[in-house]
Amino acid sequence: MDSDVIVVGGGHAGIEAALAAVRAGARVCLVTFERGGIGRMSCNPAIGGVAKGQIVREIDALGGAMGQLIDATGIQFRMLNRSKGPAVISPRAQADQHAYQQAAQALLESTPGLTVVEGEAVELLTHTSQSGTPDMVSGIRLADGREVRASRVVLTTGTFLGGLLHYGEDKIVGGRAGEKAALGLSGQLRALGFRLGRLKTGTPPRLARDSIDFAGLEQQPGDNPPEPFSFLTRQLSLVQHPCWITRTNACTHEVITRNLARSPLYSGQIVGVGPRYCPSIEDKVKRFADKDSHHVFLEPETAGGDTIYPNGISTSMPRDVQDELVRTIPGLERARIVRYGYAVEYDFVPPTQIDATMQAKTVRGLYLAGQINGTTGYEEAAAQGLMAGLNAALTLAGREPLVLRRDQAYIGVLIDDLTTRGTDEPYRMFTSLAEYRLRLRTDNADRRLTPLAQALGICQPERARRLAAKLADYSTAEALLRAARVEGKSIYNRLRSPQFPWAEVQARLPQLAGLDTEALRTLEVDARYAGYIEREDAEVARLQELERVRLPRDLRYIEMTNLRKEAREKLQASQPLTLGQAARIPGIGPADVGVLRVYLKA
Repeated sequence: MDSDVIVVGGGHAGIEAALAAVRAGARVCLVTFERGGIGRMSCNPAIGGVAKGQIVREIDALGGAMGQLIDATGIQFRMLNRSKGPAVISPRAQADQHAYQQAAQALLESTPGLTVVEGEAVELLTHTSQSGTPDMVSGIRLADGREVRASRVVLTTGTFLGGLLHYGEDKIVGGRAGEKAALGLSGQLRALGFRLGRLKTGTPPRLARDSIDFAGLEQQPGDNPPEPFSFLTRQLSLVQHPCWITRTNACTHEVITRNLARSPLYSGQIVGVGPRYCPSIEDKVKRFADKDSHHVFLEPETAGGDTIYPNGISTSMPRDVQDELVRTIPGLERARIVRYGYAVEYDFVPPTQIDATMQAKTVRGLYLAGQINGTTGYEEAAAQGLMAGLNAALTLAGREPLVLRRDQAYIGVLIDDLTTRGTDEPYRMFTSLAEYRLRLRTDNADRRLTPLAQALGICQPERARRLAAKLADYSTAEALLRAARVEGKSIYNRLRSPQFPWAEVQARLPQLAGLDTEALRTLEVDARYAGYIEREDAEVARLQELERVRLPRDLRYIEMTNLRKEAREKLQASQPLTLGQAARIPGIGPADVGVLRVYLKA
């Protein structure tokens, strides 16, 4: 069986990788344990959130599927951080997990040029160079002996690579509840020269809705009207389902403290490093002993709402302890657990071993995306998958790969952080990690990234048409604001004052009525924050000078005696693509960058 690009794994990274490669003209084979597992939301059935919502809009602007999938299957939409300014406003939506899966599967099955194969990838097939070192991928072998040949392979193995589930003292081999693990690839990756690490994540128990007393709990409704994720979705017409808020208490914490010795986190059973910003409830109680309680968000998993996801009590405690601790929480006194929470340990490849195109540095044609790179979250995984699949197809066609800069996209920040700085714990995106977040807003993702998709020939015609119409309305409105004057200043400049409301702009310029509302929203933000954005632009221009200086892939830093020993070792290990990336490696200082400049000129 032959293909151009093989994608291993059918999670959110695998979905976007396969679709992006097809859009770039490749024939794609997606290999997964089972078709029915494609798009499964193994943790919280929600998309977006702080910084993650920005990533989803960027995925959509580049032609990805996640935004359209959540718009079609969401059951509650909320815009977070409205009061904190446009740089951090982030969309989030609760999904009907079954509908999301079905929509993702239907999309893949109906995509020409994409074939889904059920099976377990157990071996990477490689070419061997004259030195005797395997340095080029040529396909994969499945557990049943079948071979799939391709010169590009994208690994999106999620938590399945050497996966081990923990329920208290009980250990079960698996990538998630009820599913087996991928056990063959870890050893081979090591044999190919990759360093592997061990990470851990977890999930809370699922509760039967009919066993919960919602009467005294705070209800959390969706926005009215709800705002879509995709730039292709005009409006959302749906019945929104509420969530509820409750809290843990002293009784909950006493149950957990009394049973800490039975927790695999504290017994030494789990060796993988867990996510700092999404800890288990036992970790929260231990680390934040001064806190009397912690929020628990009760979120429906489907439109029918038979099961509830108690966001905030992820746990790997034994099953009997989970029963006891859940019933100490208000509203959950009679709660019935339909699936117990667990922790999952899995292997990952520390991501400094891939470059900014998502390709492995030592095995050409091999791309890694998602949790195999040490990230956490559907959104981070999907973004990496899109870039890996796209670049695999572009390089196959002899074209330049796409590398997004930190000032272009949160996706650029994500990949640069991973490949330049690495991670030794599950990486999660936050707005604070983006230096240029006033430029990287949810409202302008299409203006930033869709032209790149157009230039690559992967942009849907309707998306291009809508962006052109939006930009035309933006230009029309901007001209009106710059021409109209109030007390000697243009309205555009007047908007820099928070005391000058947008309502007054609309009253003075009735010509704005009928123009695209998203274009007007973007224009208002650009005008209000013009001074700050100009400062960011100046900083970006300075840094782009470093980014334009390309570094040869075969540069022998270790032989540059003018560099400090630490700098030589770090640069040799990282093999940065540009001088700008070299400058961002931890431990590399301005003097080291100066030495590199002199060396390159010589």
